[in-house]
Amino acid sequence: MPKHGLPQGFGGGNMLKQVQKMQEEMLRAQEMLEEKAYTSASGGGAVSATVNGKHEILSLTLSPDVVDPDDIDMLTDLVIAAVNGAMREADETAQKEMSRFTGGMKLPF
Repeated sequence: MPKHGLPQGFGGGNMLKQVQKMQEEMLRAQEMLEEKAYTSASGGGAVSATVNGKHEILSLTLSPDVVDPDDIDMLTDLVIAAVNGAMREADETAQKEMSRFTGGMKLPF
């Protein structure tokens, strides 16, 4: 039996190289997705949030018009909506990109 542990005739060496190449491509794609910025807005653009693929908030922009000390609940809702929208965009982009490698199976990243 060859040193890679697969019986001859299974293309073990070639298959192993293909798997390693795919794994390297997946890691590069995941790194790229983690560094990419994803932005979403709410309240007609009054609140804007940008996150990266690691779900870290990179920026949060509030229009002065939306800052009403008598309505903090509305501002909170707009911030949550903008951040969640950016996170969803990051997740959807990651799923689409990684589906190239997974054949459409959903993975937890």
